[in-house]
Amino acid sequence: MTEPTPLLLVDDEPGVRESVQAFLEDSGEFQVQAASNATEAWEYLQRHLPALVITDLMMPKVDGYQFLAQLRADPRFADLPVVFLTARGMTMDRIQGYQAGCDAYLSKPFDPDELEAIVKNLLARRRAAQDLNSESAKLQEIYQEIRTLKEQLGQGGAGLTVTPSPIAVDLTPREQDILDLVSQGLMNKEIASRLKTSVRNVEKYVSRLFSKTGTNSRTELVRFALQHGLSQ
Repeated sequence: MTEPTPLLLVDDEPGVRESVQAFLEDSGEFQVQAASNATEAWEYLQRHLPALVITDLMMPKVDGYQFLAQLRADPRFADLPVVFLTARGMTMDRIQGYQAGCDAYLSKPFDPDELEAIVKNLLARRRAAQDLNSESAKLQEIYQEIRTLKEQLGQGGAGLTVTPSPIAVDLTPREQDILDLVSQGLMNKEIASRLKTSVRNVEKYVSRLFSKTGTNSRTELVRFALQHGLSQ
């Protein structure tokens, strides 16, 4: 069973805090920490990192705009999704909220189902962005490894001598195409787009290449291909 996603709710109205917290936690998907003001919320953030913040706009001492500015100025919370809840629903108010850096703006009174939908959408978008960043980092790592392998070849070997393959590696034209693209550092999605096929088909071909070359990773596959002259 997956752990509930932690959320931070900031509102100076006890009734709003209790109702929103109860509604979001009722599904079992979220664990909501409630704070009555921005100062209390900030103290909580020093010890915990929620996945998303829901905050009232009109609060005493530190209002929602000031609280959001404080979040965006801190690298730890710069990309933390923030939803504004407010009784002020004029167009200029919403524009000001978005200019301040909020991700969604919901006017009171609001439908709790709408709030839940907004929260789920923002969390899904954040996860997708994090996955993309992770894939990009992995891609850069592969690019660097491939660059190093090719530099070793260009320097007369340096421990990476090209020799005839000790085993017969019979590649189909499509397998060769995919091997060449893997050797360029492309990931499966990019290869699929380049060859106008599905990611699933690319995965199948890459698996076949692993099997035919006795390798277990893309880096090993590229090293094998370069060592045995299967790819340039």
